[in-house]
Amino acid sequence: MRSLVEAARAPDFPAEITLVLSNIANAAGLEFARKQGVATTVVDHKAFSDRESFERAMHETLVGRGVELVCLAGFMRLLTPWFVEQWRGRMLNIHPALLPSFRGLHTHARALEEGVKIHGATVHFVVPEMDAGPIVVQAAVAVLEDDTPEALGARVLAQEHRIYPLALNLVARGAARVEGARVKIEGERPAPDALVWPRA
Repeated sequence: MRSLVEAARAPDFPAEITLVLSNIANAAGLEFARKQGVATTVVDHKAFSDRESFERAMHETLVGRGVELVCLAGFMRLLTPWFVEQWRGRMLNIHPALLPSFRGLHTHARALEEGVKIHGATVHFVVPEMDAGPIVVQAAVAVLEDDTPEALGARVLAQEHRIYPLALNLVARGAARVEGARVKIEGERPAPDALVWPRA
């Protein structure tokens, strides 16, 4: 979220961060957003009797604030198909793995357990199935012999901060669009090796 807010400060960035919404009142990101002059709001899931009521309140809040595109960042709740359908093609998520590998949680530990040599991060459109939407951008990192989940995770996080603003830029200016199960990117795009770090 911080990287998106910071990227959107650029005069030529095609999106404006108009609202940071959290379901947790003391989330650290809310204070950061306020200090940056970004509006914030809390929709506490505990105040609702079921998921649908909570998500309808979120939806009404987003629509009421004129939000056009949702970027999930650290929002650790599975969204229902109803909510996802309201924002189909207009909701992005970032996942700390090279999808479709290692969907779900504990991705870095699982990557080390499996002995993969390349790990990374993915920005994708959200669909009802978890971590399964069309991929916008990926970044790869080499897995080192002495890696721990924490060390590997730190390098992946650095790439997450780089590719999420890139993905938002592509989607917001209409350069990335979903065609079937894939994302087609038109016009100028990063060279393929720019998405692989560290370089060999």
